[in-house]
Amino acid sequence: MEISLTVEKKDQILPLRFYYQRMVNAGYVGRNQDEVRKHIEELAKEGVPGPKTIPTLYPVVSRMLITDSKIEVYSNQTSGEVEYVLLVKNEEEIYVGLGSDHTDRHLEKTDIPRAKQICPNILSKKVWVLDEIKDHWDDLMIRSKVWDKGKEILYQKGRLGLILNVDSLLDFVRTKIGERLTDIVIYSGTIGTLTGEPIFGERFEAELIDNNLNRRLELAYEIRPLDYLSIDE
Repeated sequence: MEISLTVEKKDQILPLRFYYQRMVNAGYVGRNQDEVRKHIEELAKEGVPGPKTIPTLYPVVSRMLITDSKIEVYSNQTSGEVEYVLLVKNEEEIYVGLGSDHTDRHLEKTDIPRAKQICPNILSKKVWVLDEIKDHWDDLMIRSKVWDKGKEILYQKGRLGLILNVDSLLDFVRTKIGERLTDIVIYSGTIGTLTGEPIFGERFEAELIDNNLNRRLELAYEIRPLDYLSIDE
């Protein structure tokens, strides 16, 4: 698979055609175990069973990676969550993007791996070079907003220091896959919500903010349920 993006460097902006063969989504990645427990408790309230071990890693169909501004979903119970994304050409060439692991929360209650396949992984159209931000990684800020019935809600906010850093995430994925990482997209896992529960809104926005270099990555998309046809079940 191949996706067309833009690389924002310190001194120039360049096109990037990133080729990848695999995509994985990590979960329960908090460095602070209180943060991990908070996220598990949020999901438990919605009937989602807790993991046997943490962190977790799920394979995702490669075609589910998109940069679209609108997505279609089957269920009215879906929501996004902000994450950093590693685009690993090889272990010397890595880009960092902003993503949303949009998930069907109804299906997640019974089958988390399948819930990861039914909604897309949304990615920012712009990415950064990892080497330019690694020295101030923990200070990068992520946040997300949800629009629910026209109302804007601050949904998530925190520094990347709350979750696994790049080296730890790469080590974890490498141990699971069992080989050197090449041509792979890795979604990092998320932070807890400020609302304490998922919001099934009609729009999701997110930012990855680098105050050190005075720049940010952004994504935004509309969520359109397939509600134009009633299906008897």
